[in-house]
This record gives sequence, structure tokens and C-alpha cells, in this order.
Amino acid sequence: MAVLRFPPQDRTVENEAEISAALAGLGIDYECWDLSRVAADSSADSVLEAYADEIEAMKRRGGYRTADVIDVDPQTPGLEAMLARFDREHTHDEDEVRFILAGRGIFFLHLNGRVVSVEVGPGDMLRVPRGTTHWFTLCEDRRIRAIRWFQDTTGWTPHYTGSGVDEGYQPLCFGPAYFGPRVTTTLTA
Repeated sequence: MAVLRFPPQDRTVENEAEISAALAGLGIDYECWDLSRVAADSSADSVLEAYADEIEAMKRRGGYRTADVIDVDPQTPGLEAMLARFDREHTHDEDEVRFILAGRGIFFLHLNGRVVSVEVGPGDMLRVPRGTTHWFTLCEDRRIRAIRWFQDTTGWTPHYTGSGVDEGYQPLCFGPAYFGPRVTTTLTA
């Protein structure tokens, strides 16, 4: 289940209904879906078949044309380069929609002048609307398996803001601990 954090207020939300309501107020869709339909190591085709009804409903809901399964872990070739494309503040020309099957990641959302984070894990479905300023990285296990929806795969080009806001936040999530903006202190004798 997701963990929603509001760093400036040092506030954490871990209740599904509260997370959904808080994110809805920010224009982000969140739902918790059933994971019992397929084994964790099922093929991508089996996953897509098991969730065919939800995939089709989401396609109708958001105008998505296709869905696939992404599966990355620490042994994925080019993982660092892949993550580097999305760990800086950016927007997309289409929605970013994920249903997490395994692993964990963290979306940082820069909304209305403040940053909130959503740590997603198995069972979490998150839709970040097109044009939303955000960045994403994996948690310490460097693993994520998810169903993704696309309106047009060319919309996945990140448009970087260059604001530097992302540099003030810990690049990895560490379970319930949040490290917030980095602060450097100098000790003097």
C-alpha cells in the first residue's frame, strides 16, 4: 500500500481512503487493486490477461490505446541510464499510469509550489495526469514490475524543467523514513 508524505508539514498518510482523497484533491488518481489473480512471477501475457477487464476499463477512462508490463530489477541492462531519464523534475505530454505488481518506487509531485511524495508498492494504481511536474525513482531494492498504459508511446519523452527542485530530495525511498530536503552542515572547531 502507498505511503503519501507531505514533507514540509512532516505529515504521513498511510490509510487507503485518506491517500485517495488527498491525492484526488491534488488532481492525482489513486486506487488499491487486488493482486491475487496471478502469481508474482507470471509472464507478462498472463498478467495482461488476468487484468484484461481493468486494462480495458482504464483505456476507456483515459483514452489509452495500449498497455504493457514493465519489469526491472538490479540486473536489468541499462538500469542506471533508464532511471536517470526520470529522476529529474519533468512533465510528459500524456498521463503516466501505473499498477504496481512487485517492487517499490517513489513519485515526487511538484504541485502548487510544494512537493509531495507517493511511495507506491504492490497493489497500488497511480495516474499522474499529463503536464504534472514530477520525478520518479526506485526504492532501495531497485525493483519494479507494473502494468503501464499509453495514449501514444511517443508521449513518454520527459520534458525537463531544469528547476533543480528535485536535487533537494533524497533520491531513494527507505521504507517509512523520509529524508526531505538535503541540508549540509559544516562543523567548526
